[in-house]
Amino acid sequence: MKITVLASGSKGNCTYIEGDCGALLIDAGLSARETFKRLESAGAKTELIKGILVTHEHSDHIKGVDVLARKLDVPVFSTQGTLWEFEDKRKSDKDVDMQTVKTGERFEVCGFSAEAFSTYHDACDPCGFCISENGSTFGFCTDTGRLSDKITGYLKKCDAVVLESNHCPVMLEKGPYPKFLKERIRDQNRGHLSNTAAAECIQKIGQDVGTFVLAHLSEENNTPQKALETAKKGAGLFSSDIEISVSLQCEACSTIRV
Repeated sequence: MKITVLASGSKGNCTYIEGDCGALLIDAGLSARETFKRLESAGAKTELIKGILVTHEHSDHIKGVDVLARKLDVPVFSTQGTLWEFEDKRKSDKDVDMQTVKTGERFEVCGFSAEAFSTYHDACDPCGFCISENGSTFGFCTDTGRLSDKITGYLKKCDAVVLESNHCPVMLEKGPYPKFLKERIRDQNRGHLSNTAAAECIQKIGQDVGTFVLAHLSEENNTPQKALETAKKGAGLFSSDIEISVSLQCEACSTIRV
């Protein structure tokens, strides 16, 4: 599999996964036009895309889903709660094929075997995904206030993981956000994962996973340097054996292979 994070952050999220028989998108929070532009820039093959997997219904994850699904003529896969919210937010009444997935149950898409797992965020029924093909497994986990043992168990089985590293706790505390928003971001049941929490995860499972892409960085409460430094400290003695990179909002990150 080849994985390219096309965009990651509060202004839009989208990840492209290409396998031997087809390709998938995880989230489509950019406009359809911008998504196609970034796919082309990354050398992705739009004709291979056979489905869009959606983690939750916030606009930075679904903005382009409706138009993309219709233009590409592909189904949208997500949990029932997310699909209800997506349907409610759609501006078009044209048909879109929506496929409900249940957390903990595998489903097949164009040669990929995928499984959703529940996350902790202020959305109706949020999830992350593990996607397998030809003996390799990729994990995607952003927009979660914490990592339970169950989530960590899923990610530990992966060869590469896109992992949220949203904020530096010190920058968030000293930053300009109002108190209620700071509390929401820090909330373990509905918020976002901090650099520290991401580093702790890498410390636990880094030897098993090997490759991490840090994602959904806050532009106000984090920097790529802080996220990367904290993650590498978490990797500790094994930092030279673990590949860690950072995805940005403004451009596609380098393609990783698993």
